Amino acid sequence: MKKPRFIISGGGTGGHIYPAVAIANELKSRFPEAEFLFVGAKDKMEMQKVPQAGYAIKGLWISGIQRKLTLDNAMFPFKLLSSMWNSFRIIKSFKPDVVIGTGGFASGAVLKVASILGIPTVIQEQNSYPGITNKLLAKKANKICVAYENLERFFPKDKMILTGNPVRQDLINEANKSEAIAYFKLDANKKTLLVLGGSLGARRINQLIEKELDFLLSQNIQIIWQCGKLYLNDYSKYNEKENVQVVAFIDRMDLVYAAADVVISRSGASSVSELCIVGKPTIFIPSPNVAEDHQTKNAKAISDKNGAILIRESELETQFETVFSDLISSESKQSELSQNIKKLALPNATKDIVEEIIKLIK
Repeated sequence: MKKPRFIISGGGTGGHIYPAVAIANELKSRFPEAEFLFVGAKDKMEMQKVPQAGYAIKGLWISGIQRKLTLDNAMFPFKLLSSMWNSFRIIKSFKPDVVIGTGGFASGAVLKVASILGIPTVIQEQNSYPGITNKLLAKKANKICVAYENLERFFPKDKMILTGNPVRQDLINEANKSEAIAYFKLDANKKTLLVLGGSLGARRINQLIEKELDFLLSQNIQIIWQCGKLYLNDYSKYNEKENVQVVAFIDRMDLVYAAADVVISRSGASSVSELCIVGKPTIFIPSPNVAEDHQTKNAKAISDKNGAILIRESELETQFETVFSDLISSESKQSELSQNIKKLALPNATKDIVEEIIKLIK
């Protein structure tokens, strides 16, 4: 068999980039001689993150449509034509066996051109409510790997495979709690609250924790607060408080999840999938500022099965303190949420997605 060639396209956010890299790594472990090319949007984070992971990437001049009248919106038709033409040139030159899209506007152009040229395509949809790009591509795709059930209203049923989302490999093997407590210099006799806002941070969650900090500490807990690099200067002063650690970013996610007793988090697709794997009692506070409100839909898919608690940003003032104190004081509620969210985990996602890709290699 000749060495296979794969084009992988996805970006704009870590939620699109991380699955793309995880899929490439798994394919590389199966086919060490394979050749890979990533395609992203020129000014987005994938242009740095993908080379850091060891893969070549080409950038397209493409961006999404804004919700208000802007110069970018006026330029969109030109960007679309440019990205389609450059996708055509890239594909004709690289000659991939399969093209894989993990979301984002660059993947829309690449997968559209690949399907026109008769090259097999795979969509990996991370969310419980698909974005417009993947919905438009679905008819021509060969396989659609999804992370949630009941997406038949968006995608052809015969093309869908429930695989889940790729997660960091180190999370699948549960880390040791005593090692985690030592690593973060925690008190083994106190419950630990982990606050996650993503690598850039979540402004509203940070504001909430700042406002509620004395209330939270009055519950006899300790806090690891990942505020994001954009907000570290605003919140690092709270490191002076006993039982509070404020950090921009956490390298050892396996250990921080092991240390955590309760988690407060956004509900992006990657975060939800990770929290299902580690099975932690979670309060989801979805961002309302994302396309088609998909974070709320992701969180609701878990909370509807009693696997997590969902509090909308608009409800924080009236509900947060009651919900948190009820949860932190109830071992049975924590155990119930933990067991239920873990039932929704799909730990073999990356391998299952790659199996579907391999079937399409001619």
